[in-house]
Amino acid sequence: MFRGTVWTAGAHIITAVVGAGVLSLAWSVAQLGWIFGISIVLIFAAITLYTANLLADCYRSPDPVTGKRNYTYMEAVQNILGGGMYVACGWVQNISLTGFVIGYTVTTSTSMVAIRKSNCFHKRGHEAGCKFSNNPYMIALGILEIFLSQIPNFHELSWLSILAAVMSFGYAGIGIGLSITRIISGQGGRTSITGVEVGVAVSQAEKIWRVCTALGNIALACSYAQISIDIQDTLKSSPPENKVMKKANMIGISTMTIFFLMCGCLGYAAFGNDTRGNMLTGFGFYEPFWLVDLGNVMIVVHLVGAYQVLAQPVFRVVELWASMRWPKSEFVNVEHPMNIGKIKFSINSFRLIWRTIFVVMVTVLAMAMPFFNEMLALLGAIGFWPLGVYFPVEMYIAQKKIGKRTIRWFGLQILNFVCLIVSLAAGCGAIQGMNKALHTTKPFQFKE
Repeated sequence: MFRGTVWTAGAHIITAVVGAGVLSLAWSVAQLGWIFGISIVLIFAAITLYTANLLADCYRSPDPVTGKRNYTYMEAVQNILGGGMYVACGWVQNISLTGFVIGYTVTTSTSMVAIRKSNCFHKRGHEAGCKFSNNPYMIALGILEIFLSQIPNFHELSWLSILAAVMSFGYAGIGIGLSITRIISGQGGRTSITGVEVGVAVSQAEKIWRVCTALGNIALACSYAQISIDIQDTLKSSPPENKVMKKANMIGISTMTIFFLMCGCLGYAAFGNDTRGNMLTGFGFYEPFWLVDLGNVMIVVHLVGAYQVLAQPVFRVVELWASMRWPKSEFVNVEHPMNIGKIKFSINSFRLIWRTIFVVMVTVLAMAMPFFNEMLALLGAIGFWPLGVYFPVEMYIAQKKIGKRTIRWFGLQILNFVCLIVSLAAGCGAIQGMNKALHTTKPFQFKE
């Protein structure tokens, strides 16, 4: 079970952070400009590395080398910070995971629409009015996810992580390649030190809100705290897991930073201040249309599986609660074996109804708010500070018994406070962006 090395752990980290969020980094750099855009990516990477290393020392407690293993993030919070923090962390984590699933629904449907638009532009010309509703694609995705949600332990299928890695590097690589081609051909956009210019493209207020949203997008792209301890749990016990994990964090985050800077900077150089929110769906690229289609197919394949990976923990929490609440209920606890040909499986009535209701609710919320950048920023705001900074810092303080009002304690609390402010700013920017979009687009009637 514990056979992982520094290289396998580093690979898991890279796979976790290279997701659909990287496609928004060019837009984020465009809002911040060259100096602040690059600086913010580097700062978030440094914060992520520091807090990930704090979390590495919390895999075992009370001693980071000889203590008892904590097999999950939630278990570490419970054993080190106690029951109250465990409940708070559970709420934050499940809200965050549900938000991710909504975001994945939006992103997947946007890519499906982009494939149809790409073919429409190729046949009818780039000026054609190719606009299509996301709703049919969200509904189709919802129906598929209802079936997938009934597969036992779907999120544990070994091929799923390999497929996700191939797809995520594939579509990010296509975005980078197309950006380089555009720059080399001399079609790069106009860029500036400060990004999108006030008074030319946006007002001063709009610029501030966009900067806040960009911060949330970058925070989301860098975050992997929720699965950090799960990755560490795969490592061999000798040498000590915390030391190996710190090396893996350095490898993973260094690779991530280089990759993110390439996506953000090359995308910004390609499109300038007119950079779209998503490199592959905003139609800065029209040709080769088949390559744009391939990139979007990869996004769809990746996120269909990722949806279940993130939804399964939420499913299990509710199902475990129901089982404890009604231990003698046949509706909640009895499995009904079924056969379709040679395929054998079992159906649980509560699981079938609860998971179906969850997917339907997620689909309806996604149809009401299908806004890519704002959704990513809101997810970054919800998850970055509490899960990526606050709990790791508090666990480290408790485990190391760092005294209050010491220099080290003040330093950690300053980091906590600054990251809280950044998360609040990102959340405000995302909510303002959604509010603005809802004033110009009626819910359930959005067209790409």
